[in-house]
Amino acid sequence: MISLLSNPIIIAVILVCFLCLCRVNVLFALIVSAVVGGLSAHISLDEVMNIFIHGMGDNSETALSYILLGAFAASMTHTGLAPILSAKIAKVIKSKKFLLIFILTGIAVLSQNLIPVHIAFIPILVPPLLVIMNELKIDRRSVACGLAFGLKAPYIAIPAGFGLIFQGLIADNMIQNGVEVAKNEVWKSSWIIAAGMFVGFLIAVFISYRKPRIYNNCDVKIVPSKIDTTLHKNHYITLIAAIITLIVQLWTKSLPLGAIVGLAVIFGLKAVDHDKMDKLINEGVGLMGYVAFVLLVSAGFASVMKATGGIDSLVNIIAPYMMSSKIVATLLMLFVGLFITMGIGTSFGTIPILAVLYVPICMKLGFSVPSIIIVLASAAALGDAGSPASDTTLGPTAGLNADGQHNHIWDTCIPTFLHYNIPIIVTAVLAVLVLG
Repeated sequence: MISLLSNPIIIAVILVCFLCLCRVNVLFALIVSAVVGGLSAHISLDEVMNIFIHGMGDNSETALSYILLGAFAASMTHTGLAPILSAKIAKVIKSKKFLLIFILTGIAVLSQNLIPVHIAFIPILVPPLLVIMNELKIDRRSVACGLAFGLKAPYIAIPAGFGLIFQGLIADNMIQNGVEVAKNEVWKSSWIIAAGMFVGFLIAVFISYRKPRIYNNCDVKIVPSKIDTTLHKNHYITLIAAIITLIVQLWTKSLPLGAIVGLAVIFGLKAVDHDKMDKLINEGVGLMGYVAFVLLVSAGFASVMKATGGIDSLVNIIAPYMMSSKIVATLLMLFVGLFITMGIGTSFGTIPILAVLYVPICMKLGFSVPSIIIVLASAAALGDAGSPASDTTLGPTAGLNADGQHNHIWDTCIPTFLHYNIPIIVTAVLAVLVLG
């Protein structure tokens, strides 16, 4: 027990969660926890900071993408397209607040599989809708849970877009560790996890956060009830720029390049005047810059955690207890996966780390191939929803907190942690019981 509590991963993750719960800024919490975790592994302070700073580069492309997409979102607001989209959605939903939540959740699903832009749509679409949410007295925690479900569950269950990447990682790493499985077979088992998450989503929307919640109309532009929704030249240019951004992203596999080309179209065709360029970039940094910096710092945190050797140590500590039964082994593997993903903030990056440790254990205990898929996918996905440093939580907060009334930890991280991690654990254990 003492060796478990002294593990650098356990120390760092518990500390970052504690600091965040105490309303310490996420950036500061990650830096302090990385230093404490590194020092507990007997790494010198200079080396910890060196590893941390060099590790930040791992998320540099993603961070740049979000800042540029923030500028793109600001340009849509300046052309008036965002308020028009908001007005059109408002006209469809009228007073049906649950319909709005399901529409945003559906768009989040599409952002993972059909149009893989991930969280880029949130700062464009959500802020103009805040006033409408206020009028309908929607508890934004339910919207955060809906967006998190749409950003997370599809890549677990649907073999397209980000889902194809995630499921391909599972298949490749299982093959590398001695279990033959086709990439197109993964979703046939992993969908069960997404089904469990869907139950959590329904509980969040219709039970936990069903009651009205009052917000003030402040720091957001109110969309007039009789806004002219006619699309003009500048609006069409902006829509074309958005389409070109998507095409360039899919063609080059580079989201920053797509965003730059999209901005070039907007300024080149004068949908927005050149003299507003500095203002738009500043707004983009203000809109998504914080998310970008958290992702940079979380990459540094992850690098320090890997350098401590705490992951191997953690598995070695609990490995003897896994041999008693499949259920105990499943619970312990999920526990380790939760801490690792909470720390590094990405389920995609967790798969290669876990597979080399978990697949041999599962084979020794006689797990079926579907059960191994479920355990590996669940262990990797756990913590992604609820981690203060995950884009699954940072994205919804970036949109819902545009007026400063949505707390990242208490209104996004804790609700998504409870409503998704618990169903994932329960679903995974039940699936192993049934599938063997």
